[in-house]
Amino acid sequence: MTAGSRPLPLRSIIGGSAGNLVEWFDWYVYSAFSLYFAKAFFPHSDQTAQFLATSGIFWVGFLMRPIGGWLLGRIGDRRGRRTALTWSVAMMGGGSLMLALTPGYAEIGIAAPMLLMAARIIQGLSLGGEYGAAATYLSEMSPPTQRGLWSSFQYVTLYGGQLLALLMLIAMQTAGLGEAALGAWGWRVAFVAGAVLALTVFWIRRGIEETPEFVAEGTPGKKRGGVAELWRNHRKPVLIAFALAMGSNVAFYTFTTYMQKYLVVTSGFSKPTASLICGIAILIALLIQPALGALSDRVGRKPLQYAFGIGGVVGTVPLMTAIGHTHDPMTAFLLILTAIAILSCATSTSAALKAELFPVHVRALGVGLPYALSQSLFGGSAETLALSLKQAGHESLYFWYVSAMIGIALIATLAIRETAPRKDRVRNGYEPAVSARR
Repeated sequence: MTAGSRPLPLRSIIGGSAGNLVEWFDWYVYSAFSLYFAKAFFPHSDQTAQFLATSGIFWVGFLMRPIGGWLLGRIGDRRGRRTALTWSVAMMGGGSLMLALTPGYAEIGIAAPMLLMAARIIQGLSLGGEYGAAATYLSEMSPPTQRGLWSSFQYVTLYGGQLLALLMLIAMQTAGLGEAALGAWGWRVAFVAGAVLALTVFWIRRGIEETPEFVAEGTPGKKRGGVAELWRNHRKPVLIAFALAMGSNVAFYTFTTYMQKYLVVTSGFSKPTASLICGIAILIALLIQPALGALSDRVGRKPLQYAFGIGGVVGTVPLMTAIGHTHDPMTAFLLILTAIAILSCATSTSAALKAELFPVHVRALGVGLPYALSQSLFGGSAETLALSLKQAGHESLYFWYVSAMIGIALIATLAIRETAPRKDRVRNGYEPAVSARR
């Protein structure tokens, strides 16, 4: 496919990102509704202990992400980005349906949390490969000088999936469903909705076009690089991608998914109020992603990464401390919005920057595997670590931990040169950001 025959960006972005929204909706329904279904699977009397148990299984899903990143990354580099995206959404939908149909602890005992874990393992495999496949697809389908803008839709749909999950919860809360109804069956409705949406997007993804870069590289099935080749010849970009993801993943799960619980168990807000505060903040985060992505096309990726790194290192501890001490919803919202604005400097450029680190034949694997590894080790453990430190009476130590992880990402930013292609160097799309190791 020639540059002149490249599909219209909007058509490609919609086709590639619709599934990403559903993937993240299905993933975040678990986090949003765990406020209510925790007691169905873990009959403890202490609310924090229930949250800790569900957060632990949330982490188990993350532990499967490297395998998913490897599996779907190989599929994406060998069989095509479209094929990897189709497999990913099918697995996510199957996991959601399994969650919806699993009986509670009162009906089947210990088998209930075991089935809950099995479903999250399937979803973890799916989402482990989704990031690399979607980031690669969106970046490769974008015009080189607008790659920051169009690839920012990866986090638009990511935030959109999280927001959709929260809106479903808020709608149920405001519709008059009490905690009893939400805990008994309301959360199951959300998982059924996720399974139906995934089935719909499965058929949509089967019809999207393959990326021009993958097609130009050769026919599907052609021998392409694997983990050994990735580590041998592209070690530096792998380590950089991993370090960048460490900071952004820990910050992301702290300022979004964990924040809802933090507002309840530390700040003392009611569950509906906490959901509403987080929902509005995430809506604004969704809206500013394209603006920051477009800005990175003009000024480069590194200035925004520096803004995230410096802002996160300096601001995390005072922001989290202030949120924990406030009892005013508007104050809490403004503080959370400040944290998310800092985070967005990284999320808006994440897909483009990481894709620009790797050549075509290892791009899906190179983007997806380091990201999945960092999520498995650091992103998925964020809630569990935060709640464990709270139970131990050392909650503030977690804030310093988040700052340290962002600091590692800041150091990694120093190790790369600008990845945004200059307008006089974009005839063939990508200009390598990091020289391959020979």
